[in-house]
Amino acid sequence: MMDRSFLSWPFFDDVHRRLADEVERWATENTGHIDHENVDDACLNLVAGLGAAGLLQHTAVDPAAGGRLDVRSLCIIRETLARHDGLADFAFAMQGLGTGALSLFGTDAQKREWLTRTRAGKALSAFALSEPQSGSDVANLELSAVRDGDSFVLNGEKTWISNGGIADVYTVFARTGEGDGAKGISAFIVPADTPGLIIAERLEVIAPHPLARLVFDNCRIPASALIGSPGQGFRIAMSVLDVFRSTVAAAALGFARRALEESVKRANGRHLFGAPMSELQMVQGHIADMALDIDAAALLVYRAAWLKDSGAERVSREAAMAKLYATDRAQSVIDKAVQIHGGDGVRKGSVVERLYREIRALRIYEGASDVQKIIIARHELARG
Repeated sequence: MMDRSFLSWPFFDDVHRRLADEVERWATENTGHIDHENVDDACLNLVAGLGAAGLLQHTAVDPAAGGRLDVRSLCIIRETLARHDGLADFAFAMQGLGTGALSLFGTDAQKREWLTRTRAGKALSAFALSEPQSGSDVANLELSAVRDGDSFVLNGEKTWISNGGIADVYTVFARTGEGDGAKGISAFIVPADTPGLIIAERLEVIAPHPLARLVFDNCRIPASALIGSPGQGFRIAMSVLDVFRSTVAAAALGFARRALEESVKRANGRHLFGAPMSELQMVQGHIADMALDIDAAALLVYRAAWLKDSGAERVSREAAMAKLYATDRAQSVIDKAVQIHGGDGVRKGSVVERLYREIRALRIYEGASDVQKIIIARHELARG
């Protein structure tokens, strides 16, 4: 049984502890038979189920509940879902990331049209930021949005777009030219059925998720599709990532907790050289390192989430630390789990083999580990 003592930490309120129990029950009942060979249908079904359970209410700002996202709740949900199944975590996460710009900067009309549907699990969302030449370097994006009367016309490409091909709505960042670099980017809502939006290619990765390359070919959208103000897109994107970057760390934490859980069961249940594997000092060393990395990561994750929920305008440094440490150490924890499992650890379909494939992408998306180091260093140098 997983150690849940961290929920007693002062980062959390009773509402978070109740939420953890609720998500645990849902995940136990609904993630045991996910079809990972058909990720499109699996994600559609997961989003519908999460919506019916009310868990997607946490993915978007509710004006009646104070008008903010509770990052600790998002992290608890992602950590719990990831511990049970990576695709369940993905399905939940994209409903938040995909509509994050709308939640934080959208008009009331935009929110009414889309957030009511995404929170209910009746529409899937996607966050279209990355391009072939501008992944980590967001300010260098090239997709253009040219004003034409009461419309904008989009031309260019996006790639590595999660939920690409199955999303009902895309939040798209494009260059509108108010200034150079980051100053000339705006954000838009683009429904999936908009003429000129083309799913050019479905992309396959080592841990199956719905991903696609998108092409915008004279894709015309109304001026009312603009999120926030012209030229505000870079700030919007960074504000969204400032919230959701901590949740990526939480998902990595969930993967790591599952790896430790499986490793403890393996060590206690397998005999080597006439004694339980758990009596081998090397195995004990691995278990100790895994537990240490997990607790240290959890402290960083929930510090960042707590700071954001406590009213900090930006937590870029703390979120970067959480994502960098939690994802890198989860990779190490899972590698140790594979080692403890031996041949079974690389057997296709085993829990730790699946975790081994799932964790690698988290060190890349929403800011690669190297980018997190740059963010942290720049904050420290600026303070100096």
